[in-house]
Amino acid sequence: MGEQVWPLRVTVVPYVLLACLAAVTIPIKRDQPGSLAVDLGLCALIALWTLGMFTLRPARRTDVRAMAIFVAGFVVLLAVLVVRDPWFGFLTPAGYFYTFVLLPWPGKLLGIGAVAVIAGTAQAYDIPKTNVLGLFGFAAVVGVNVVGMCLAAWLGHRGEELSQQRQEAVDALTETNRRLEATLAENAILHEQLLTQARDAGMIDERQRMAREIHDTLAQGLTGIVTQLQAAENAADWRRHVTTAVGLARESLTEARRSVHALRPQPLQSATLSEAIADVVRRWSAVHGIDVQLTTTGTPRVLTPEAESTLLRATQEALANVAKYAQATRVGVTLSYMEKQVALDVRDDGAGFDPGRITSSEAGGFGLVAMRERVEALNGTLEIESEPGFGTAISATVPMTGARA
Repeated sequence: MGEQVWPLRVTVVPYVLLACLAAVTIPIKRDQPGSLAVDLGLCALIALWTLGMFTLRPARRTDVRAMAIFVAGFVVLLAVLVVRDPWFGFLTPAGYFYTFVLLPWPGKLLGIGAVAVIAGTAQAYDIPKTNVLGLFGFAAVVGVNVVGMCLAAWLGHRGEELSQQRQEAVDALTETNRRLEATLAENAILHEQLLTQARDAGMIDERQRMAREIHDTLAQGLTGIVTQLQAAENAADWRRHVTTAVGLARESLTEARRSVHALRPQPLQSATLSEAIADVVRRWSAVHGIDVQLTTTGTPRVLTPEAESTLLRATQEALANVAKYAQATRVGVTLSYMEKQVALDVRDDGAGFDPGRITSSEAGGFGLVAMRERVEALNGTLEIESEPGFGTAISATVPMTGARA
């Protein structure tokens, strides 16, 4: 029964039924004052029992033990009334109300069965019980009441279980939706943070790329131009040095434009890596007047544009450092194609330096840092071996990719 419906049925209806049945009993037994007095006394007793155990004590209605005692007493008094006068069977609905509402399962089933026996007894009151047929009829009436009401009780209990399961499922789904909403909100925050971090990382990567490109193009080009112009001041063939400086300026301008647009270095546009390195070595040797020996080993293969650009820039940076600091007389460049990687080695017999004391704030330091960043970005390695007075050896290795050329 609904929570807003059953209180009226269990607090008012039993008294109304009892009062009506008592009123009916008076004219029926007015010629039997003793029996009438007993019936009215039983009516008063059951009313007082209900009043004292249930109506006036609402706080005890949730006490299972107290309500079981109350229902048991009510059923006993009701049974006495029905045995005395069958019309008190009309009070059995009150017994059903109390049993359905107040008793838990499976005690509810026992109470309903007891009330059903009383109802069946009242209904079969006129059936003679002196023969087998009469007893069978009596048992049939009682059985129909017991089976019907117990079945109704079981169906009601099953319906309550299903309703509770549905409610639990709804509550679980509501909780899941709440957690999902919270998770989505957290994911939205994390997504925003990731976008911010990615944007910041992209800006940092682009700044580092531009710094490397500026160093590899403008800085080296300007250094070469300054060197040629200084040489032209005191040289008889100053026109050659000026022409070389102009050529370097044009090349630097072209490379700067390509760097801004993140394009491949110009030497790699129409030549393989080994050919581009050979061209760089030839032009550098011609400008600085230093003998360079280039060696290529292994079978040349096609690398990714990033790997080829990295090795070409490493060659340019290493040779630029030789020109600025090494005071070398001989330089060796080796490009080695191995099974799983490609190695570039640049060696000179110059003044050398202490690699542990070079930082990005010192002259030439940023070039080595940029070279290492480029190589390690491709999962490669960069090794620098040098000692004051014993020259320098730089080795850059990147993984091999692509098919044979």
